[in-house]
Amino acid sequence: MSALFTPLKLGTIVIPNRIGMAALTRNRATGTIPTDVMREHYLQRAQGGAGLIVTDAVLVSRQGTEWQDAPGLWDQAQVEGWKKIVDAVHGAGSKIYAQLWHTGRVSHPEAPQQILAGVPVYAPSAISARGGKFRFIPGAPGYVTPTELPDPKTVVALFKEAAVNAKKAGFDGIEFHGANGYLIHQFLDSSSNHRTDEYGGSVENRARFVLELIAAVQDVFGPDVAIKLSPCGGYNDMGMPLSETIATFGYLLAQIDALPTPLSYVCLALYNPYLDIELEGTMRGTTHDVLQTYKGYFKSKPRRTKLFLNSGIQPDQAETFVGDGEGDVAGIFFGLAWIAHPDLAKRIQANKPIDNAVDLTKLYGAPGVDPNLGYNDYKAAV
Repeated sequence: MSALFTPLKLGTIVIPNRIGMAALTRNRATGTIPTDVMREHYLQRAQGGAGLIVTDAVLVSRQGTEWQDAPGLWDQAQVEGWKKIVDAVHGAGSKIYAQLWHTGRVSHPEAPQQILAGVPVYAPSAISARGGKFRFIPGAPGYVTPTELPDPKTVVALFKEAAVNAKKAGFDGIEFHGANGYLIHQFLDSSSNHRTDEYGGSVENRARFVLELIAAVQDVFGPDVAIKLSPCGGYNDMGMPLSETIATFGYLLAQIDALPTPLSYVCLALYNPYLDIELEGTMRGTTHDVLQTYKGYFKSKPRRTKLFLNSGIQPDQAETFVGDGEGDVAGIFFGLAWIAHPDLAKRIQANKPIDNAVDLTKLYGAPGVDPNLGYNDYKAAV
């Protein structure tokens, strides 16, 4: 596994290996404030050798998400909670990015945080996602028809404010959650974006929102800004025809590669049935080979944009991706494997088995249950 354990420069930092911990929503905040239980979780994985940790998806404002107790980053109490986590991770020799998140149309107006926000559920267009199940709301309702966001620049400002708070907390950088059917993805996908203004219609217009987000947050973090994208779609009722998918994400990646200040990395999620949904008898996602399809859109020589892959990748596959000699893939983010293996990177390096089973009954916690269970109680082998 020599390729995976080569240091890598990302923006202004150097990470000790190419094994990242992907963002994993786990619902262990108190309301929206990060906790000491979360601090222990991230510390364990920093001690377990993670080269770069990406946090739980972090809300940039109050939203009625399906995920109760998801953390935020808009007030001082949240900054202080995150600072404890960042300091612990740094003390263990790892680096940490905050993944900034707005859920858009997959929020619910009756969820406690949305009620506190005092605003409607906003999205690019007034188009409901199909499905959904808000189990903590009486009757377990599904998704609703959102209100079209009047001015996307108001949300750009929310992301920038969250980035300022992330800087105060000491984070090494920012990753945008541009995947899995949340707000950024909703702007990119023509099935959820029917706007007729400068943010809808053409590929160029649908990509405008994310490019404005990048510019705003680079004002705060410079080159220490990244994005995760899932071109295969599926989750949260996403997915365009294949030709349109390739045209949209290809255009966006080419624009990213030509930015005056390069992103520290782009993470592309491979197709994964686990993150797809079946609607009306068919899988919603657009299946295709993500690496082979999109690597050609990074045209700068030498390569300015480092590429990470994520989703269902095994350690031997990861070594092959990174060590193939072509230089297309700089690193790999693992997700579920980090849940049950706090020492995942050390296990890979020592050729130890990745054999802990994820306790699905405790994966997302539950009211009245010890939040450490299924979160901080997995055993290290190294």
